[in-house]
Order: sequence, then C-alpha cells, then structure tokens
Amino acid sequence: MSSTELPSVPPANVLPKVTAVRVAEGERLRSVQLPGVTLSVRSRPPARKGLPPALYVHGLGGSSLNWSALMPLLHDVVDSEAVDLPGFGDSPPPDDGDYSITAHARAVIRYLDATGRGPVHLFGNSLGGAVTTRVAAVRPDLVRTLTLVSPALPELRVQRTAVPTGLLAVPGIATLFTRITREWTAEQRVRGVLQLCYGDPGRVSPEGFRNAVQEMERRLRLPYFWDAMARSARGIVNAYTLGGQQGLWRQAERVLAPTLLVYGGRDQLVGFRMAQRAARAFWHSRLVTIPDAGHVAMMEYPDTVALAFRELLRDAPDSADEGDTEEPGAQGASGSSASTGGGTAADNTRG
Repeated sequence: MSSTELPSVPPANVLPKVTAVRVAEGERLRSVQLPGVTLSVRSRPPARKGLPPALYVHGLGGSSLNWSALMPLLHDVVDSEAVDLPGFGDSPPPDDGDYSITAHARAVIRYLDATGRGPVHLFGNSLGGAVTTRVAAVRPDLVRTLTLVSPALPELRVQRTAVPTGLLAVPGIATLFTRITREWTAEQRVRGVLQLCYGDPGRVSPEGFRNAVQEMERRLRLPYFWDAMARSARGIVNAYTLGGQQGLWRQAERVLAPTLLVYGGRDQLVGFRMAQRAARAFWHSRLVTIPDAGHVAMMEYPDTVALAFRELLRDAPDSADEGDTEEPGAQGASGSSASTGGGTAADNTRG
C-alpha cells in the first residue's frame, strides 16, 4: 500500500456489531439496499397521508440524527425522511470506497429513484448542502424545493477555524490524529465538536449532551469511522477544485428549484460572508441569517429554520395546496429575536 492510500476496511457484511443507533420517540429506522450502497433511513410519520415528501442530508461526521429536532416541527407540512450517507450513522461504507460529492449525490439519487419518492423537498447541511446542490442541478425532476443550511460550497479564503477539518483530507492526517487523541474520552471529543459547530454550546441540554457522548462512543468503535471522515473530507476538497460545469458554484446557478439559504453568524466552518454569494448564485433563493447560530442551525434554532421553510413552502409555485401552511407558528416555529437570537430574511429571485 502506498503512503497516499488510506487503510482498507473490512466488507460491510463482516463489520463488528456496535451499540444500536439512537431512535428518538416517534421515529423509525430502516435499512435500504441499493446498487453499491446500503442506506439507513430515519423517518417520522406525517400528520396525515398525502403530504409531499421531504429528504434530509447531514454534514461531515454527522448522521440523520442531526435532523431529529427539525422533523417534528414540519410533520404537518411534509412527510419527512433523513438519510445516513454511506459510512455515516448506521449506513455501512460504500462497496467501492468512493466518498466523493458525486458518489454521495449518486447514493441520494439512487434512493429517490428506487423508492419513487421524488420530487422531494430536499434539505442539506454542510457536506449535505454540497451533495444536495449537485442533486438539484443534475436531477431537477427529483427536487421540489431546496433548503441549504451552511452548505459546503467552495471558498477562496477558508476560515482558520475550518482548517483542521480540511486537513483530514491530507493523506495520513486522520491516522496521525487518531494516535494523538487516543487518550481523549468521548466526552472530550463531543465538547470539541460542540465548540466548533455550535454558536453557543450552552444551548445543548444535558440529555442532548449525554446522547451525543453515547453516539460518539458508538462511532469510535466502527473500524471505518476515520476512513469515512477522511475520504469525505477529501471529497469536499476535490469538489472545491473542480471547474467548468462540474464546479459547485456553476451547478448552484443551474438549480431550478426555489431555494432557502440559512447561514449562521457564528459559523466557524462555513464563512458567513459566503451567504451573499450563495444568494446571488441560486436563481430563486431567499436568504435567512441567524446571527447567533453556528454551523448547524437546524439543531440550534430548529424553530427558526422551520418557520423559514414554511414561508418558502407558502410562496413556492404549486405548493399552496400541499400541507397546512396557513399558520407558520402552529408547531412552535418562532422567528422572534428574543427566543432565537434573531433571523433576517431577504429574497433573491432572478431569471
């Protein structure tokens, strides 16, 4: 094996058993086998039959659990499912070891094609934002609306706080990091993640922290955990270097679906300054900024994100009769600055 290669992992069918993934009350978890990948899908029953489908895609190092706070706030307007990307959550690694943005997008497309759920209201955070942008650009028939929370789109000047995450893409760094942090407890690791991803880690409840520690302990037992992290980080970096029609910004310009962009003012991974560029790139977009939010606004301020989506749904073409959108606050969605740290919105419709 050359020095630039990541260590191989055992096939998914011989991986050791680890602690079961947490399933919140009212949620269901199932496994879906597709060509080349097996995906774990988290769902929550909608308030009634016939609501339009929604699919949520998490970020680097995350899982479908990242959407558990938002899904119940939208159960009266969409039929929600959240997917674990290959190698994350409860999904085993892909058969071909490909963790590129294109491969992740291909897995999402295969799932939507196989289940016939499309077109869906598609959500993506961070890495998932890049993935869903590509899905919306190449398969517009599968997407009703697109909601991006701190999407990982190319930046020329990356924040210093994002550099360590980007370094995971460098061959050997993941192995070195695991050696350096061998003595770190799951609790220490979770505190570090919260400091990096949240605008205010103090918003995490004691129960939420305990659940995060339990999930971290589970992930660290997976022999492919760091491999999936490193290869996906490399996939992001590689996607940033692509030009032409494969470039993510060029693909953003090709998205036809009405798009909601959510950016946090305290985001340490995706520059807040990128919000205006994104608003210009996506043709039919509205921008919501949450000054006190970090990188995972749907976890920190789910009420604000839910309200913003309801407004997108209300104004999107052909969606007036899809679900109950007449009372945006019906499920506790609140956009008041007193409870959410504030949120500002701006529309950008071109074309």
